[in-house]
Amino acid sequence: MAQKLSIKIAKWPYAITSILSALAAFGAYSSMYAFRKAFAAGTYSGQHYLHVDYKVWLVIFQVVGYTLSKFYGIRFIAELKGKKRGATILILVGISWLALLGFALVPPPYNMIFLFVNGFPLGLIWGLVFGYLEGRRSTEFMAAVLSISLIFGSGFVKTVGQTLLHHNQVSEYFMPFLTGALFVLPIIFFVIILELMPPPTAQDKMLRTERKPMAAAERKQFINRFLPGIILTLIIYVLLTVMRDVRDNFEVEIWDSLGITDKNIYAKIDSRISVIVLIAMGMLFLVKKNLKAFSIIHLMIVGGCLLIGAATWLFTIHIIGPVSWMTMAGLGLYLGYVPYNAIFFERMIATFHYKSNVGFVMYLADSLGYLASVSVLLIKEFGKPTISWGNFFKEGIVLVAVVGSICGMASLIYFYLSARKISLRKKTQLKFSTI
Repeated sequence: MAQKLSIKIAKWPYAITSILSALAAFGAYSSMYAFRKAFAAGTYSGQHYLHVDYKVWLVIFQVVGYTLSKFYGIRFIAELKGKKRGATILILVGISWLALLGFALVPPPYNMIFLFVNGFPLGLIWGLVFGYLEGRRSTEFMAAVLSISLIFGSGFVKTVGQTLLHHNQVSEYFMPFLTGALFVLPIIFFVIILELMPPPTAQDKMLRTERKPMAAAERKQFINRFLPGIILTLIIYVLLTVMRDVRDNFEVEIWDSLGITDKNIYAKIDSRISVIVLIAMGMLFLVKKNLKAFSIIHLMIVGGCLLIGAATWLFTIHIIGPVSWMTMAGLGLYLGYVPYNAIFFERMIATFHYKSNVGFVMYLADSLGYLASVSVLLIKEFGKPTISWGNFFKEGIVLVAVVGSICGMASLIYFYLSARKISLRKKTQLKFSTI
């Protein structure tokens, strides 16, 4: 039955299947956030263990699990052949949901371990979902829609969590499990839709390079081929991941430190940012030349870093208020962060016609990014325990603005010159072959 339905869908217009795939990926990954980020809607105030705030411990335990998952995913996602992808997603989400039940039933601080269990399986979901989308001529559009879940999903889920806490009088410990319960049926539905999507066409493979599993030797060869660019990319991505994670996990505390108590502001701000990022990334679908698109993506990342710096400077000299600052800084942060999670490596592979897959290099970047995120949390708690999350976020994004802009331009120069060198070499070989 499912196979027959998939064959029928394959006969639909390409645009229709692309839109359906994009919406299904967005829905699946947004639903995943209900199992991952709902706990962050609570403050768990008044609890400290080893002189560290209880919520910080919760974040650390979850991020450690998520980080180890990313290291495991370097091999797992790179070698994945696509069989039973949907079932794997649902099993992993199910494990994380049961962990949230354990978090609710076991008293603190012993329930911290369940956030570790919760984080590990969820770290693999992105690679599984993106595997349905990569290597297609409409990947930019689909990835742009998927990437909005990185912004919208977290804010929306925290709003749902806050509603359960303040309007339904749910305890902070049961709130994450109950939030997840609301998204069980949606995530099953969206995964079924993804499973019905047809594979990349012959034209997709011609325009975007065939995607294939990568063994250990192939992964090593890939790193050696693009080492300077990968190093620059990792520097930017690690910084963006750390500050995006701080904003994501401690958004409630950051807004409180700024004197903003509107519990609906998370979804409001993130919805505006989502629309702008969606338009910016979706427009790249119109750029057919891979090198040109890859260069524009670099400029988008650099522009995001510059926007962060400009917004923070304007806020510091009191020209703009806290809401405008958080909106502009959040937009800049996601203009830099989202392309790496959606189209940066997609266009990189297509530019250099390198038979590989996005999952490998993305999980390499993610593993280091989340490792840095855990390290920064520990440094903040043990090195600067008195600084507010608002000030910590402000200091951190200034570093992102400066280092990200410099490394972004250096990365653009490296990849552009490398691609031009290959192009000139091919032209020279063609010239001599015709003599």
